[in-house]
Amino acid sequence: MSDRSSRPTLAVVGATGAVGTVMLDLLSTREDVWGEIKLIASPRSAGRKLTVRGEEVEVIALSESAFDGVDVAMFDVPDEVSAAWVPVAAARGAVAVDNSGAFRMDPDVPLVVPEVNPGDARRRPKGVIANPNCTTLSLIVAVGALHRAFGLRELVVSSYQAASGAGQAGIDTLYAQLDKLAGTTTLGQRAGDIRPVIGDLGPVPAPLALNVVPWAGSLKDDGWSSEELKIRGESRKILGMPALRVSATCVRVPVVTTHSVAVHARFDQPVTQRQAWDTLAVAPGVVLSDDPARGEFPTPADVVGTDPTWVGRVRQSLDDPQAIDFFVCGDNLRKGAALNTAQIAELVAAER
Repeated sequence: MSDRSSRPTLAVVGATGAVGTVMLDLLSTREDVWGEIKLIASPRSAGRKLTVRGEEVEVIALSESAFDGVDVAMFDVPDEVSAAWVPVAAARGAVAVDNSGAFRMDPDVPLVVPEVNPGDARRRPKGVIANPNCTTLSLIVAVGALHRAFGLRELVVSSYQAASGAGQAGIDTLYAQLDKLAGTTTLGQRAGDIRPVIGDLGPVPAPLALNVVPWAGSLKDDGWSSEELKIRGESRKILGMPALRVSATCVRVPVVTTHSVAVHARFDQPVTQRQAWDTLAVAPGVVLSDDPARGEFPTPADVVGTDPTWVGRVRQSLDDPQAIDFFVCGDNLRKGAALNTAQIAELVAAER
């Protein structure tokens, strides 16, 4: 192992959170390109010791001086915290890689997926690189590979988003609702009868246990949700296609971790099932699992805890030879958050 003192210093901001925990695991298992790793969190978490690369590291409080000597700072914190502190890190000389939504659509901040647009990471006039939303990341690696091969024209997607996409509160709410429903007679009754049993809805506006909820995010103009508009805006920015036609419907489902997306993609030219298979089978960051006769297709239960984007149910559209339909799954806490952030940071480290 080479001398760590000659390698860039990394800060992990939000190290004690759910995504931060996954990040520490990734830093401990991926190729070690870092020198010192600083773990930063809110003052109430300062002093805790967390294990990274097999060593115990003490968490320090978020402050301006915490970024002294830091080359790359990864932020896994709420939007308002990133909005306040990412510019501080950049002003003190660090390249900030932000996992929040605070800077994603800033025209001076690249939105990067290393398998799709790694070159954009070098163009960062504000010293900031943004990480896309977890739902966008569940589909864009596969979509990007197909776009390179066939030229994308239009996307129509439906997402099936896990409870963890709503944070720890989403997970806690799902488990609490399942506990309350266990052993009751409401299990076989209509969904309306579930409400008085489950009580608190938490961050989801309808019962999540034994249900699907066609809503994720906050209300925007004309009935669209923020999650749906994120898929549209972020896909356009990542692919460099500001006029790409995108329509999304986001649905919350009673799954703990891993988002799924049904994708209808239309291209500039006819695309057969075999051509799509061949493209996806060699695409970086993609695993093709597509043999329905043998029950081989991606599901959250199979994909959770893994890094790639998993793709199956690939079909040429029956009504449009230029369109392909497929189903993707991606762990929203790994590739959908921590892993993509780590990959971006590694691109920056490679520059140094």
